[in-house]
Amino acid sequence: MTTKDKPIIDEAIERHWEIPNFTIKEIRDAVPAHCFRRDTFKSFTYVLHDGILIGILAYLATFIDSTAWYLRAPLWVLYWTAQGVVGTGLWVIGHECGHQAFSPSKAINNGVGFVLHSLLLVPYHSWRYSHSKHHKATGHMAKDQVFVPHTRSQYGMPARDQDPEGDGPHEIFEDAPLYVLYKLFIMFVFGWPFYLFSNASGQKYSGWASHFNPFCAIYEDNQVLDVLSSTGGVVGMIGLLSYCGQLFGSWNVIRYYLVPYLCVNFWLVLITYLQHTHPKLPHYREGIWNFQRGAALTIDRPSFGLALNYFHHHISDTHVAHHFFSTMPHYHAQEATVHIKKVLGQHYVSDDTPIYRALWDTWRECRFVEDEGDVVFYKH
Repeated sequence: MTTKDKPIIDEAIERHWEIPNFTIKEIRDAVPAHCFRRDTFKSFTYVLHDGILIGILAYLATFIDSTAWYLRAPLWVLYWTAQGVVGTGLWVIGHECGHQAFSPSKAINNGVGFVLHSLLLVPYHSWRYSHSKHHKATGHMAKDQVFVPHTRSQYGMPARDQDPEGDGPHEIFEDAPLYVLYKLFIMFVFGWPFYLFSNASGQKYSGWASHFNPFCAIYEDNQVLDVLSSTGGVVGMIGLLSYCGQLFGSWNVIRYYLVPYLCVNFWLVLITYLQHTHPKLPHYREGIWNFQRGAALTIDRPSFGLALNYFHHHISDTHVAHHFFSTMPHYHAQEATVHIKKVLGQHYVSDDTPIYRALWDTWRECRFVEDEGDVVFYKH
């Protein structure tokens, strides 16, 4: 949203936000060349690592029902938690395949990614294409594909100059704590499936925008077969689970697979939400946005802790580097982050707020942005 000659940056001025002018070449030149090298063998060791851990956890879970009755519930909760953490790591490897960061071979990337994501009920190619659009337009109000902010008008609020509550806080967003917890529960349990089925939190398209609809506006004509094959992968996995239910019982499929699957979904939503939503970071419109400015609107979150960052393959604490160079393998991202920080300076954002606090503050403070302006910040 611009005037005839220059962008509208009133909010940037009000917030003392300096619009960065670094180039992608400056950032790339700062990163050692070896950080961009993809090692197929090394990448497979991470698949093996996660696969072995998942197998060990599932095997250990077979002994839970033979323990004392008062230990069974906490042991199942422990299994679901651990399996969800490790399963998220496997999802991250599939995500890396989608970026062609797993191997120099496109066939290996897409073959491994298709298998891993199908196992987790993710339509691999469908997600890969929409996720690529997200990376190409991160932080762009009209082109980004996920966690796109609601605008003032979408909430039916009066225009800013006619709003007695101004920039807020607004009474309509002052939810009771229990209601906030309920909304968070809905987001964490249903957010990922809703995103896949109906593009929830993404751009608004006409018709049924879905990762299972190859003819929707998300996809190009030459991507239809890949979207159909991805749907086939998910359907095949559902069929396998149904067969396992007949062999081992539906209750066991729920305990061994479905609940950990929901835990993986929880981590995916939590991680991505906090990577792309922050009270102090703006979104841009066309007059200001460019790739490197958008990539810098992501947040590293080291406060997930050493264990989670290890099992999640550092997707949370090296996300800024990932958005600048998505074909970089995760095992080089920590080193690359050190060098990227030097170039970005004040525009490198790392927030070590405890995750529970960061989630609460982000939910309460990041509710809408203005309909006008090329630099817009969250308000509440």
